[in-house]
Amino acid sequence: MGKKQKIVLPPELPPEIPDDEVEVSDDDLQFIKENRGYASLISSLDTHSITKHVTRVADAKDDTLEKLYEKRLQKNALKKEKEETGLQVDRVDALPIKTLDGKLYYRTATKKESENGPSEEGTGEDVNADNGLVKLTKAERRAKLKKMRKEGKKQGKEVAKAEVEETPQAAVLAEVKEDLTAEEAFESKKCKLAELGNALLTDPESNIKFLKEMVQISKDNDHTIVKLGLLSLLAVFKDIVPGYRIRLPTEKELEMKVSKTVRKMRYYESTLLSAYKAYLQRLIALEKKPLFQHVAVRCICSLLDANPHFNFRESLLDATVRNISSTNEAIRKLCCSTIKSLFTNEGKHGGEATIEAVRLIADHVKAHNCQLHPDSLDVFLSLSFDEDLVKSEKMEEDQKFKNKKSKKRKNMEASNQLVENDRKKIRREQISKTREEVEADYKAASFAPDIMEKRQMQTETLSAVFETYFRILKYTMQSISARPEANPGALSAVVEPLPLLAPCLKGLAKFSHLIDLDFMGDLMNHLKVLASGSSNTSNSSDKCSKCLTVAERLQCCIVAFKVMRNNLDALNVDLQDFFVHLYNLVLEYRPGRDQGEVLAEALKIMLCEDKQHDMQKTAAFIKRLATFSLSVGSADSMAALVTVKHLLQKNVKCRNLLENDIGGGSVSGTIPKYQPYSTDPNLSGALASVLWELNLLSRHYHPAISTMALGMSSMGTAHNQIILSKSSPQQAFKEMSLDQELCFTQNIKLNNKKRRTNSPATSPSTGSTTVTTSFDDNELQGKLNSHFTLLHDIKENERLRKELDRTALSLQLYEQYKKQKRRSKQSR
Repeated sequence: MGKKQKIVLPPELPPEIPDDEVEVSDDDLQFIKENRGYASLISSLDTHSITKHVTRVADAKDDTLEKLYEKRLQKNALKKEKEETGLQVDRVDALPIKTLDGKLYYRTATKKESENGPSEEGTGEDVNADNGLVKLTKAERRAKLKKMRKEGKKQGKEVAKAEVEETPQAAVLAEVKEDLTAEEAFESKKCKLAELGNALLTDPESNIKFLKEMVQISKDNDHTIVKLGLLSLLAVFKDIVPGYRIRLPTEKELEMKVSKTVRKMRYYESTLLSAYKAYLQRLIALEKKPLFQHVAVRCICSLLDANPHFNFRESLLDATVRNISSTNEAIRKLCCSTIKSLFTNEGKHGGEATIEAVRLIADHVKAHNCQLHPDSLDVFLSLSFDEDLVKSEKMEEDQKFKNKKSKKRKNMEASNQLVENDRKKIRREQISKTREEVEADYKAASFAPDIMEKRQMQTETLSAVFETYFRILKYTMQSISARPEANPGALSAVVEPLPLLAPCLKGLAKFSHLIDLDFMGDLMNHLKVLASGSSNTSNSSDKCSKCLTVAERLQCCIVAFKVMRNNLDALNVDLQDFFVHLYNLVLEYRPGRDQGEVLAEALKIMLCEDKQHDMQKTAAFIKRLATFSLSVGSADSMAALVTVKHLLQKNVKCRNLLENDIGGGSVSGTIPKYQPYSTDPNLSGALASVLWELNLLSRHYHPAISTMALGMSSMGTAHNQIILSKSSPQQAFKEMSLDQELCFTQNIKLNNKKRRTNSPATSPSTGSTTVTTSFDDNELQGKLNSHFTLLHDIKENERLRKELDRTALSLQLYEQYKKQKRRSKQSR
């Protein structure tokens, strides 16, 4: 431990003493004389310059001080007069003016310079010439004028050069000043928006007048300020808009005397509504400009989603539906999600916005002739309808009919005893009136929606939806009939696409149980035509080029089966044609081109869920699906095999296809007209064949497919128990697709890891090498190049063939025109 150091405090300062009380002693003077070196700074001061500005004069009397001040004032006055007026006449030569009080005033004259600024010699000569002392000749005057003009031109050039030299610096300074002022203005406007928005969010009733100022700022010339203003107003309106619809007072209501609170509320509502209207007008105007389109549409959709009950909802809906099929993907998805939110959250608006949106979409589809993006019609799939209201409507109609009958019977009885039951009748009427009044008051007081109103809104919504769907089907039929593929004799025309057919078929499949029975017959006929793929149903599917895709035709079959199943009691339709179309579409299916989910759904609905099947038809589908599973991917193959297993378990006689007897499989049933290449499954003779495809599928690279094939091969005729598979074709397809994706990502990760470690990928449990071997990049690139070259050649060949067909058709028409012209000439 060291010694503790003592803390030495500084000495205290002497107390402050005023200058008047300070007394200088002789010792102090003696100390200053002895130590003059310390006062070297004071000795070096200029005392003359200091005393020059001193106004006080030591040891002077009052009279002398006044004289000094007067002299000083007179000097200062003379200086000012010379500076301001510039005396040109001396006081000695000028005559003074004496006033009554005895003061003298001298006349003065200001200095005048010539406009051109000549030299002193020139001015003197001019003055003398004006006074007439010296007279110049004409030649001298001309020479003098030429000289003055030359000097003026030289001075002008020098000034111009000076200005040119100064312009770049001035321009740079001006630009810097403009940038600084613009940045300061931007910051000030941004802060102003923040202050106004914060004040409105804190106390909207007191600061409601700030809304107009914010709307005015949003009309600025700066694009960034405009966007910030629109977003700030969006946040404010989403927070302060009330939960009710504002109704402005009428003229009579304004004339009435009201309280201060009511007056304040009216001012608040009117100001809010006017600012909201101006804001919407600004958004709709900016929505048409590409620079502000995304921000404007975002604000419109947010306002419609947050406040669908408030005023000017029609304008917001119109702008949203107008952009529901926009080419910009972000805007289109934003509008579609907003419309779906309206359909799912009907509690915010009571269902009124749903009807308006559905009508606007129907009008939009009609105006654009069914040429919209499929997302614009997919929003209908978010609609939900109360099936109990539909059932209750039918029950109420039956109840009304029964009530009418009971009333007639009661009237007959009452006519016999009119006098006796007069008092009871009056009392009954009074009771019924009171009940009606009580029910009306209860409905007015309760917030529950009226069942009749809700049923009416649901009916209007359904009618608008099905009107749109049927318009799309009609347009599709007309488009197919007008195509040159469907009518070979017709001239080639512009082929319009059918983008809304797929979502239309999905909607019909979902709401098929709500379709009116009066339209069922026409709907089934249209679906048959569309499933065939051409307008002429007499043409065979293999000879007529199809106008629709395989997925769309499969969707038509699915819709027909759903409509038939939901209205089984009321419809009597033969679905054999749809089985024929499915049988042929299996061969036309291409994995990379068509949708596997649609095929799996068709197999599930048409084959797995159907209760009754003909043996020949079942065997034909089993054979075709087994052949189909050899040439497609694992997901499609699994969906087909699950369907085959389900059909084999359900139809015991079709298990003869698994037996390999001498001479082929046994034909259990007679075929009146056997056609080996027929498109009808009933005439295919599939029972005379053997499922040899299962032997190949048992050696498939995918273990799940090989296991499925082996299980079906071991299924014999002795197994009479029906053990149906729990998985459906849709579920099998989804699981296999997900398994493929997971295996693909896992293989990529393992390959990357193997490249890093440069070690063989072996299984830790068995030690065997896995399938995740690294591939050669050059080989893969070569295969891809050849593949894309082949595809390009195929497309080029298709294009050339179309041009050749078109040219041949035009030549044929030209020859026909020549022949007709010759005939007309010969007839003449």
